[in-house]
Amino acid sequence: MKHLDLTLPSPAENLACDEALLDWCEKNDGEEILRFWESAETFVVVGYANKIAAEVNVAACDKMKIPIFRRCSGGGTVLQGTGCLNYALILRIAENSPLAGISSANKFIMQCNCKAIAGLMKQPVEVRGHTDLVSGGNKFSGNSQRRKKNFLLFHGTFLLNFDLALVSELLRMPSKQPDYRQSRSHGEFLTNLNLSADKVKAALKKSWNASDELKTFPKSEIQKLAAQKYSTDEWNLKF
Repeated sequence: MKHLDLTLPSPAENLACDEALLDWCEKNDGEEILRFWESAETFVVVGYANKIAAEVNVAACDKMKIPIFRRCSGGGTVLQGTGCLNYALILRIAENSPLAGISSANKFIMQCNCKAIAGLMKQPVEVRGHTDLVSGGNKFSGNSQRRKKNFLLFHGTFLLNFDLALVSELLRMPSKQPDYRQSRSHGEFLTNLNLSADKVKAALKKSWNASDELKTFPKSEIQKLAAQKYSTDEWNLKF
């Protein structure tokens, strides 16, 4: 597996990059990839099927000039910005492997990530819900998946030292909640890892054996997707 530490200038480009890498690997039967990125800009990202009015405090976002984007995978709505580390795995779907099914892929990938982060923590880390990582009952990582025929995209966020109060201000209570949340507010439910991005990256690279750097990636496809899809209201505000 190759690793790619690449933060692009805009939210649209960063979101487009994950989809472009998936398409690139699918088209070219490429190598598996682990990508990292961090954004200095604060923005909202809704899941593919999320209804913005139900998940986002649109008035608060408008007031604070926080843009709203939509990603290509499912899952819930998240807030991005300084203090969040994002990663994306592009993995080959091998027949008769744990990645062959949605649920088994979730379980396999989350257990790998859980083991990686647990090695950095002084208290237990566990997988809760379908794709949450939790410590002390509080969530610090949410994740989602998109699949093609031969490759899948599995990506998510680690809260390192994010402004959690801002989440409560900009996001509504999610329309779908895992049982373990027990209707807790964002402030009661979320927590920061208080780890450096470098430590988390190193742990994940080791867990996924992503030792070599990816030198070539689909730059033109990223820019095309960013301009024609992720920068448009037709995509971002479709629901």
